[in-house]
Amino acid sequence: MKWAQYVGKAWMALTFLFLYLPLVFMMVFSFNSTRQDAEFTGFSWRWYAALIQDTKIVDGFWLSVKVATAAALASAGIATLAAFVLVRYRRFIGRTLFSGMVNAPLVMPEVVIGLSLLLLMVGVQNALGWPQRGMLTIVLGHTLLGMAYGTVVIQSRLMDMDRTLEEAAMDLGAKPFQVFCFITMPHIFQAILAACLLAFTLSFDDVVIAEFLSGPGVNTLPQVIFGYARRGINPTIYAAATLLIVLVTLVVTAYSVWVARQTRRRERDIASATHAERMACQGDKV
Repeated sequence: MKWAQYVGKAWMALTFLFLYLPLVFMMVFSFNSTRQDAEFTGFSWRWYAALIQDTKIVDGFWLSVKVATAAALASAGIATLAAFVLVRYRRFIGRTLFSGMVNAPLVMPEVVIGLSLLLLMVGVQNALGWPQRGMLTIVLGHTLLGMAYGTVVIQSRLMDMDRTLEEAAMDLGAKPFQVFCFITMPHIFQAILAACLLAFTLSFDDVVIAEFLSGPGVNTLPQVIFGYARRGINPTIYAAATLLIVLVTLVVTAYSVWVARQTRRRERDIASATHAERMACQGDKV
């Protein structure tokens, strides 16, 4: 019925409005000429100029980029191996325990993860004198979180992959490692990249685990923003958040365009191969 379609569209519009209107409000007031958050008094770039001069925010941003990049790469690598084991090896001793440990960070509160990692790091530091709480410990904590999410993404792609390609490669004499590198990896590369981007986003956004694992003078951008927000209104935070939204939008758009082009190219290759196979079969019949 038409009225049901209208109601569904209206409900969807209200949902998107509820989700994105606060972001639009924040982006608009990042250009406000005063510190007012209830009245737009005029257009100004002053808070973006203040953002560039704020060493805490700038240093926190670059630290977050370093931490998120390292955590994303480590998470994608570990998640690829974990997903491959869970999908390709159905039965081995300790599989249930292994699967539970991999998926535990998905359902565990971040406060519990951060506290447990803090106790672990303190115990290791007391025993070995290393590592000091700082960038490395934050990377380790974020890797644990990103690995769990990455495993789910890559595992779903592996389950949908056609295994006859791997079997054909092994029949032709390829070693298991060669099959993994030259057959499996190219087919799941998009999933690995998606897991990497997801881990990067989770790491860049996290503040709870970073609060537990950071050391003196080591603060990521979310920690700096959270500290500013507790002390009151600061439009510099709006400017920083606006730049982050623009950056994330550009990255997601570029990734979506790349995936769409890869998909179309793969479809063209499959269509060309199918057409060539049909022509060969017709030639054999003639």
